[in-house]
Amino acid sequence: MKITALPLVLTLGLATAALAHEGVSDPQVKSRMMVMEEIRINMGAIGGMAKGKLPFDAKKAETAKSKLLKASAKVQPAFKPAAQDPASEAAPAIWSDWDGFSAKAVAMDVALEALDTSSLESLKAGLGAIGQSCGGCHKVYRIKK
Repeated sequence: MKITALPLVLTLGLATAALAHEGVSDPQVKSRMMVMEEIRINMGAIGGMAKGKLPFDAKKAETAKSKLLKASAKVQPAFKPAAQDPASEAAPAIWSDWDGFSAKAVAMDVALEALDTSSLESLKAGLGAIGQSCGGCHKVYRIKK
């Protein structure tokens, strides 16, 4: 039986998410944390391919892109309620600067839409814009714990 790295990475990621979200009492916060975890897992899959840590597979890359697009579409609705929880990493700036937060969420959608998963080279070329959109949002709207 051949075991590939991707299922192991996904399993470990989901187990980590389950533990991290275990102490969250607010259901809105838990829901948005799961959306962000879905993004992290799928970024890990395509990022692993781009970095050579996982073998490139166009079909798996396209599946990850599809999952990223679905999760990305949930970001604004998940954060719309200004719910807080001690375990949350969401900065209050999200709600005080909703237009800025929304613009960064849309930028991620645009970068994901543009991602070409047909080759390793095109995947690598598109990841920079996605990484910038993620990092740009996290710098302003995320509290590191």
